[in-house]
Amino acid sequence: MKEYLLSSLIGYLLGSLSPSALLSKLKKKNLRDQGTRNLGATNTMLILGKGYGALVMLFDIAKAFAAVKLAQKLFPMLVWGGLIAGCSAVIGHIFPFYMKFKGGKGLAAYGGMILGLDPLLFLILLLIAIAAMLITNHAIAMTVSATILFPMFFAIRNGDLIAFLLVAAISALILSRHTGSILEAIRGEDTSVRAFIKGNKHQ
Repeated sequence: MKEYLLSSLIGYLLGSLSPSALLSKLKKKNLRDQGTRNLGATNTMLILGKGYGALVMLFDIAKAFAAVKLAQKLFPMLVWGGLIAGCSAVIGHIFPFYMKFKGGKGLAAYGGMILGLDPLLFLILLLIAIAAMLITNHAIAMTVSATILFPMFFAIRNGDLIAFLLVAAISALILSRHTGSILEAIRGEDTSVRAFIKGNKHQ
């Protein structure tokens, strides 16, 4: 039990590290008042530029990946120590204690967790997500496809009910955090993927 708690703590503390919050202060631009009003890679990209957004995304992926691998290294006897640490990293990203539990939406950290747990599955889901995003022309398609498919694929590859429930719960949390983006896409109010790639933030 102690090892599971430590895995959770490791994941949460690593996940709560927020490069977007640091950049927000350095650039003197409050990301909570602009764009999606969210401390994450997407809003950083929209407000501070694609370079900074990519940097934040890589950091957020890396911290959850590191949480999984660190827990697996420290507690090799735990079957799902890495999974618990990864889920906790996502929770830490979304609910950082030092920012009044108001962080990002967690997609990049979610991706880092998947990468740490199953690199092949990460690659498969990434390719499907990119295809879904380009076909629909909505960025939110990446989130929806990943959060729906990951629990199913993970269950098929591992066949563990408890692991499936943990993954399903954290996936549902990610999806719930993107409800606003889903509604915007349905109403056609979001920025199209092709327009954003071309540097035009309007459809």
